[in-house]
Amino acid sequence: MKKALSKMTPEELWQLFPIYLTAHKDHWEAWYNEEVKILQSLLPYDIRFHHIGSTAIKGIFAKPIVDILISVDMQSEIRQIAEILQKNGYIIMSSNENRISLNKGYTEDGFAEKVFHLHLRLKDDINEIYFRDYLNAHQDIAKEYEKLKLKLWKKYEHNRDAYTNAKTEFVKKYTELAKHSI
Repeated sequence: MKKALSKMTPEELWQLFPIYLTAHKDHWEAWYNEEVKILQSLLPYDIRFHHIGSTAIKGIFAKPIVDILISVDMQSEIRQIAEILQKNGYIIMSSNENRISLNKGYTEDGFAEKVFHLHLRLKDDINEIYFRDYLNAHQDIAKEYEKLKLKLWKKYEHNRDAYTNAKTEFVKKYTELAKHSI
């Protein structure tokens, strides 16, 4: 009998959902647009949606998971939106006062065909957009990021936290450059 996702340890989840990188796929943009239409039909708020993460950076390898940043004006909206999303198939992965991360497409058998990470944030908490835009405008830096990701992939295939942490310095550096170049 399979263990329910909610009962798994992080290590068990990392085994079931390893880091996997693939060449850029043009259909990721279509997946983003389709999911935004679904989200718009569920959410009665003035919300801004942004395609973030490596699937939003043209021409680089990425985990085939579409990241969507949902930015709102008021903190109270974050919790209300999360409740609506939970009732519609999304799972809360992490939560604090000003941020909630949810996902869709994680099953007890592994990844579904389409996988999404939603990042609920206040409107001024949008560093990922700066990073995305900077890399899309600077393909040489995007390729450096891709090279870093490929180097870390197998080393941290079953440890998402370590994989993310190993990229943090690079991401911070170019996010700050992006903010100062506006």
